[in-house]
Amino acid sequence: MALRHALMAALLEGEASGYDLAKGFDASVANFWAATPQQLYRELDRMAGDGLVHARIVHQERRPDKRLFSLTDAGRRALHEFTAQPPRPGVIRDELLVQVQAVDVGDEPAVRRALAERMARAETKIASYERLRARLLDGRFEDDYLAEAERIGPYLTLMRGLSFERENLRWCEQSLKVLDRRPG
Repeated sequence: MALRHALMAALLEGEASGYDLAKGFDASVANFWAATPQQLYRELDRMAGDGLVHARIVHQERRPDKRLFSLTDAGRRALHEFTAQPPRPGVIRDELLVQVQAVDVGDEPAVRRALAERMARAETKIASYERLRARLLDGRFEDDYLAEAERIGPYLTLMRGLSFERENLRWCEQSLKVLDRRPG
């Protein structure tokens, strides 16, 4: 998957500036795709050049002008074509796992700190995702929301992000307990 597909999926929510996309990326697709603001802006420029998004300038007083991006018909077609293709298998590429793999000959206190930091990040993300879930549900039961919502994709990916972070938290806790039980 290319960053452009994640951006196109984020633009399904409606027109947005690059700044809004960078800020909102954390709340919309960060649970399955990460990118820096610079990467987002570069890709938006490429997508505009490829006709996948339309950029319009909004003049602002006391602030620099901003560009608002929206999906074009070509962008919607490209996103449709992307969803028709079988996805590549997911892979894990995680430095912390390499450090844990090497903990027996490595700096165990540093690995423990890294596990604790991962736990703290997971807890922060879980809390953020739970707040987003509550906003989406807006007091409704999940089944009612899913039956009534115009779009369910954001909710489904949010639930995957929650599961992922809960599993990160569980694994880190378990790893620290195992390290605590080791002799010496």
